[in-house]
Amino acid sequence: MDILTRSRIKSPWLLHYSCGSCNGCDIEILAALTPLYDVERFGIVNMGNPKHADVLLVTGPANWRNYRVLRNIYDQMPEPKLVIVVGVCGSTGGVFDKCPNILGGIDTVVPVDVYVPGCAARPEAIIDAVVLALGKLETYGT
Repeated sequence: MDILTRSRIKSPWLLHYSCGSCNGCDIEILAALTPLYDVERFGIVNMGNPKHADVLLVTGPANWRNYRVLRNIYDQMPEPKLVIVVGVCGSTGGVFDKCPNILGGIDTVVPVDVYVPGCAARPEAIIDAVVLALGKLETYGT
């Protein structure tokens, strides 16, 4: 494993994108940044630029209005990159599944590395998913 990948494992930068969820999972992602959970103590930083992000956290179902944006964000991220889907809506479409504008889960648009179950997913589960995804990053390129 090269030194760049090793440093990205120790200090991953996350990019959060909402595909039109109910915002329950979005609130839980933000809760993970509060002093109660304080993910920054582990070196995890919330980032606003996909060109600097290692991990893409996605909430909500894929739909016709956001699939190009989501694909564009994914394509802008440098390799190696990870995608974590937070909540049941991002995993399968959830309660929005039978709506005419919904494509389904995020995996219909971009490859997904880790799924976080729940409606809404708990901050502890989100943090565990990031740690699990970073384990996959360790095996990248070996």
